[in-house]
Amino acid sequence: MNVSVIIPSLNPDDKIINVVDSLIEYGFDDIILINDGSDEAHMDQFNYLKNYSQCHLLTHEVNKGKGRALKTAFEYCIANRLDIDGVVTVDGDNQHKAKDILDCVKAMNENEDNIILGVRDFKGKNVPSKSRIGNLMTSFVFKFACGLNISDTQTGLRAIPKQYLQLFTEVKGERFEYETNMLLEFKHSNIPYKEVKIETVYIEENASTHFNPITDSIKIYGVIFKFLFSSIMSSVIDLSVFSIISILLINSMDKRASIFIATASARVISSLFNFSFNRKAVFKSKESIKNSIVRYYILCICQLLVSYGLVYFVAQSLLLGRGLTIVSKAIIDTILFMISFRIQRRWVFK
Repeated sequence: MNVSVIIPSLNPDDKIINVVDSLIEYGFDDIILINDGSDEAHMDQFNYLKNYSQCHLLTHEVNKGKGRALKTAFEYCIANRLDIDGVVTVDGDNQHKAKDILDCVKAMNENEDNIILGVRDFKGKNVPSKSRIGNLMTSFVFKFACGLNISDTQTGLRAIPKQYLQLFTEVKGERFEYETNMLLEFKHSNIPYKEVKIETVYIEENASTHFNPITDSIKIYGVIFKFLFSSIMSSVIDLSVFSIISILLINSMDKRASIFIATASARVISSLFNFSFNRKAVFKSKESIKNSIVRYYILCICQLLVSYGLVYFVAQSLLLGRGLTIVSKAIIDTILFMISFRIQRRWVFK
């Protein structure tokens, strides 16, 4: 196994020694430890392990976060481990068993160019409720907004072929949000990945984790919901313009014509914002503007016609006034924007 094991750690207890001993027992002989600014009370473990011939210790004098610790290790491997096939990242609290780590490395060797994720089963009784709920929510958003079907978005066990190390040193994020950004990079850079089932282990209700459920969740979901911000803002712009034009035309023409003009005007304005923001900030598309804008406006025209048809049908069938017509449009367009977002991700911007 020509693989380096990377273990970032902050204020570890004796569990990290158990992790290293089990790795050596399973044949791993290059273990890179990152001391991410631990205090003096937790230096004994590092001082003990740095005497192992299989271990190499990297140190941050102050705490910089798990993301920075992983980048430090990746940069070290790029410069000093020129002949490795890849790395495997492991948590130091003994939640990842050596057998599962070995299985992930074998899967990486058998599936060229694939990153391997060691994924847990969150249905077990030993899984803390905050971890179960958090992973369920994040997995749903990943699948809907990003098109990534990842069953364990929180896993720290990842086997990474060496060709991706330089890319991951450039991914944004210094703390826990970095691991989420790594997963999002799969989509942006078309990186293939596979999952390997691993044992689900939570020690003392995951009390040793340095994950802050409030501040770190804000960072993580802040990254993910950028994918939804564009659709929401476009919907707000569209509805606002539609409402203003509808009110201005209330006495100048019949309902069918006013709905069409208001819908068309609103869609042109909101679509210009939506296209520009989606192309640059959301999907970071590498497609040419010419190709993507043609596909975008084919979708836009279809969406406009469907929106107009449904709003007119509902307004006429239920004999709605102007106010309720606007409400019905808000409901219809919310559904259409969700569908449109998925089509943009899969077809327009690819």
